[in-house]
Amino acid sequence: MKFIKFNDKNVDSFLFMELADLTKTLTKDEEMEIEYRVSSYYDPLQKKIYLSHFWDNRPRMDMVNGLKSDVFLRSIGTAKHTDFQVVRAFVTAIRKMENRSFAKQLFMLLEDIRLEELCKHERPGTKKTFGTRRAVYRKYFESQMNVNLVKGVYTDAFFSACYLMLTTENPFEEIPSITESLDLATPFIRSEISKAYEAKSTSEIATICLEVMDVLEDIVEKDMLNHYFHLAELDYEQLEQGLTMDDLKRKPKLANDDVLETDKDGDEDIHDETMPTWHQETSEATKSFLQFDLEQGSKTDLMGEGVREGDDGDQALGMIQGSSQQTSRNDYSKLEAMESRKGEEKSGKDNEFGRENRFAFPVFKDPIPSTYEQVRAYEENKKSISLYQKKLKQMIEKTLEHKKILPRTDLQFGRLNKKLLRLWTDDNPRLFLKKNQPSSKIDAVFSLLVDCSASMFDKMNETKLGITLFHEALKSVQVPHQIVGFWEDTNDATETSQPNYFNTVIDFTSSLKRSSGPEIMQLEPEEDNRDGYAIRHMTKRLLQRSEEQKFLLVFSDGEPAANGYEQNGIIDTHEAVLEARKRGIEVINVFLSNGEIDEAQQKTIQNMYGRYSILVPNIEELPDVLFPLLKKLLHKSI
Repeated sequence: MKFIKFNDKNVDSFLFMELADLTKTLTKDEEMEIEYRVSSYYDPLQKKIYLSHFWDNRPRMDMVNGLKSDVFLRSIGTAKHTDFQVVRAFVTAIRKMENRSFAKQLFMLLEDIRLEELCKHERPGTKKTFGTRRAVYRKYFESQMNVNLVKGVYTDAFFSACYLMLTTENPFEEIPSITESLDLATPFIRSEISKAYEAKSTSEIATICLEVMDVLEDIVEKDMLNHYFHLAELDYEQLEQGLTMDDLKRKPKLANDDVLETDKDGDEDIHDETMPTWHQETSEATKSFLQFDLEQGSKTDLMGEGVREGDDGDQALGMIQGSSQQTSRNDYSKLEAMESRKGEEKSGKDNEFGRENRFAFPVFKDPIPSTYEQVRAYEENKKSISLYQKKLKQMIEKTLEHKKILPRTDLQFGRLNKKLLRLWTDDNPRLFLKKNQPSSKIDAVFSLLVDCSASMFDKMNETKLGITLFHEALKSVQVPHQIVGFWEDTNDATETSQPNYFNTVIDFTSSLKRSSGPEIMQLEPEEDNRDGYAIRHMTKRLLQRSEEQKFLLVFSDGEPAANGYEQNGIIDTHEAVLEARKRGIEVINVFLSNGEIDEAQQKTIQNMYGRYSILVPNIEELPDVLFPLLKKLLHKSI
């Protein structure tokens, strides 16, 4: 099923990846990631830079420059020049204030001003980008100040006035009257916040903010209503210790670095009651298999992290070291072993299938014997596409025959050419020719990946008809291929476990068998779709093939939708497509629709597949659309 979209904004994958690369370059950290949030800030614990939604729905250049300015501000500025211990002390100091929101947002505003100046000094090329940022923000806060004054939200109006005072090029710019008490305090506050341009550290910014808040606490009645800048309250204790996620997983080192001289020879004594560990007080290694996290001890050649099967003579608790052997009675070996393997698949230790899919794992399904109804339905489809299939077969056979007899001319030896004029006109005439005898086999392989999400319920029958055309045409010219339906199980999917099904109705081995085909009718609409993950799996299969030309066709009806996959699904799919193309696989999308395809949908498909996408606004016309595509691809492979 598809998730309801309350926000129909689509992610620009090209811009997103450009910003991600820019972030990694500036921070010099390959693990640094970016993500869209309401406000922009930097999280050093998660190694993430959040870009603000403030720039959405603005003119293209303003949006691009605004997002880049967020990247510059966080990558060059916050990540390198913000003292998070000062931030922690500031958050603690304002905890009992009545105007905490104003204090935090003022702190972020002044810190951003300081960091912006640092960025422009370190990288003068950013000045234009920050110029656009400041112009857009000034226009925004001018509007916000007027709106808040009309509504009587005076604290928010004054904050907007603070931004305008800070960024004005006219030191005598007039600020409209807000309240009598605030008007009286404005000259002092203007003077204080202007010191942000001279501040050399986060500590000085905190001092300025606290000075301003000492005055405002007595004259401001209500805290801010709106949220313009975000001061993230992180786990500062962890930051103070300088810990990262890798540090938290790190095992403590041994207090001493000595090694027992005695090697394990297999004749060590086994202790029945005690389970000693190896340390400086132990002169010999034993066969005890119980593992402990040690901070003191000596190194031995006994197995440590590895897994081994147990023996009959092992102690009762020896299974802690590894998985146990199969018993002679009830066979429970599959249960725990399966869970272990599934856990390894779901853990995502390596990101072979993309970071967004680290908790996804494949469930492969084989076709079941076709029913009488499926065979009958397939025969009907074959009749419908028989004309297209015969045309394709004739075209391929004629092309192959033409290549077989097409001569090569202008050779130094071979059969004498009838055109002998060059014998007198050329200094070194080439008067011979040879007839080519290339292999009549098409050196290509196809993989058809079919979206089996719930939204395909009104398109699946016509899709099967188009796939039948592919199967019968490829089979008739002896081109191996596979047809795989994919979906994610919504009911069983969680944040850390996402089963993805691959129903291979036609595999490479059976694709050229005369009886193959009715299995296609087993494809049915199911649940969600995780396109990038499926494309990577099919890429892996195709790379194992020896054919020179490799094609991957993805039949789908829209953007991906799966558990935790909504925001970055388009990006992940685009990356999967790029990876496949870099490895020599041509990836083509066949976009299926039951009506006019709007501009937003076209943009989404372009973001994922680039120009290599065929749009089918009327699903009933699918065979007419697929015929020229298949003709072109097969002709290219000859």
